[in-house]
Amino acid sequence: MVSVRYIYHSCFMVETESLLLVFDYWRDDASGTLHRRLSETHKPVYVFASHFHEDHYQPEILTWKNGLGEPVSLLLSYDIVKRRGVDKSLLKAVLRPGVAFQDEYLKVMPFRSTDIGVAVAVWLPDGTVVFHAGDLNNWYFPDDPSHLKVSVKEMEGLFLSVIREVRKKCGRVDYLMFPVDSRLGAEMCRGLSQWLKQVPTGHVYPMHCWEAESEVAEALVPLQDLYPGLEMHKREDLAINLKEMDRD
Repeated sequence: MVSVRYIYHSCFMVETESLLLVFDYWRDDASGTLHRRLSETHKPVYVFASHFHEDHYQPEILTWKNGLGEPVSLLLSYDIVKRRGVDKSLLKAVLRPGVAFQDEYLKVMPFRSTDIGVAVAVWLPDGTVVFHAGDLNNWYFPDDPSHLKVSVKEMEGLFLSVIREVRKKCGRVDYLMFPVDSRLGAEMCRGLSQWLKQVPTGHVYPMHCWEAESEVAEALVPLQDLYPGLEMHKREDLAINLKEMDRD
């Protein structure tokens, strides 16, 4: 069983019978769900951060422990180590594109981002693939390309090359957390649409929405219609009853 809980912005908590994973922590939700779960669980906890921007990484995570008082396992992007001066000895792994990590619990493959840092694919013990995109997206700003360091055409080409690489290495993705950013206007679903054409995907969890949930939900409707077998999760769907999970 896999439980996915949206926390805030691009942060998710993913839990199985044996593991707890946290991606791109910025803030907890209003109920303190994440910190409460950390204090309760006796499971190994793996904490990922895709890049150094404050809405994806907070140094607080360096001190986190589970309910047994065991330090969490930290897997941070290379740019966090460089830009935030993190001591490598604190980390389980430094994430670099194309450099895999594996231990007795999971396998991780980082991919290039179209912004900074990495996106990560995580293989759980049963073979389930969880993918957190970080800031990997087709940042298609045709009306205001000043947001980009490259041209709109170059951005799209880079994004498409990354998702081809994801398809090659992952085959399919069971749980996808992907930016649907309202600042892109009519193009906010462009990247996700291109992803779904290339990578078989079971569940999609929009993130990086900047509090524009209703606008994002409306924009996602055509994609849901195109892929009737796809589970497109809305924000209100993610209030998972964590009592269903094994608390040991």
